[in-house]
Order: sequence, then C-alpha cells, then structure tokens
Amino acid sequence: MVPVVASDKLARTKVWGEDDPTVRWAGAFAVYGGHGTTASSTIVYEIEPGGRLGWHTDATEETQYIIAGTGELHLEDGTKHTVGPGSVFVLPTPLRHDLVNTGKETLRAVAFFSAAMFTQTFDNVMLPPKTHVLGTPNREGQVAY
Repeated sequence: MVPVVASDKLARTKVWGEDDPTVRWAGAFAVYGGHGTTASSTIVYEIEPGGRLGWHTDATEETQYIIAGTGELHLEDGTKHTVGPGSVFVLPTPLRHDLVNTGKETLRAVAFFSAAMFTQTFDNVMLPPKTHVLGTPNREGQVAY
C-alpha cells in the first residue's frame, strides 16, 4: 500500500530554542520507517516571519523543497543562500546549517531524509522536550516532533 498523506492536515508540533527566541518552528512527520516507508523519512514544517530552525546537523542526507515564503539558508562555511517557492537544495551529512525566515509570510517546506530513522543535533536546547537531539518517532530513545 502506498500512503498518500494530506500534509496540510497534519498537526504540527511547535518547537523552540530554550535560550533563543528566534529559534521557533513547527513540524510534523508525514512518513518515516515503519509508518509508510522503509528507507526514507519526510517532514513538513513551517517557520513564522522572524523565526529560524536553529543551527543543527542531520545524521543523514537531507533534500528540501520550499513551498511558500522566503528565507536564507546559512551553512557552516559562512555562506548564505536566498531560497523561496520552488527552491530545492541538498544538505549532505554532516553539514551544519540553519534556515531563517526573512519574509513577511510563513515559510513552508518539506524535507526528505535518506533514512527511515535519524536524529538531528541542535546547538540550542530544544523545547519540548528539553534536549539537543530530535529525531524520528521510531528511533529508540529519541523524541519526535
């Protein structure tokens, strides 16, 4: 069976940085290992104007597609890239990165990960659940968003 997910209907979990009010976004897993996939994961997420994901690294390669809004992708080497509707970019492992909403509307995106289970390690302590590490719901010992 091939899952078709109405991603606009998925309840988003709000996530924020404990010590940085600009780190704030909301996301939901559309599919992940054992729940619609065997070798990948897909997340939909949103960043309100003035917010950002927060600096982090992913334990697997990530491809992102920007659906709406405008932003700036920051990479660990100091480069910045403007992104907007239709932008696609690939973030190899373990490239440290951040995405900032620089526009006046909500930035909406989908992220595709090349693993059924993975973690993301953030510079900031993320709330909930007060940890630097977030991950897929099927990753034992890790908390999903």
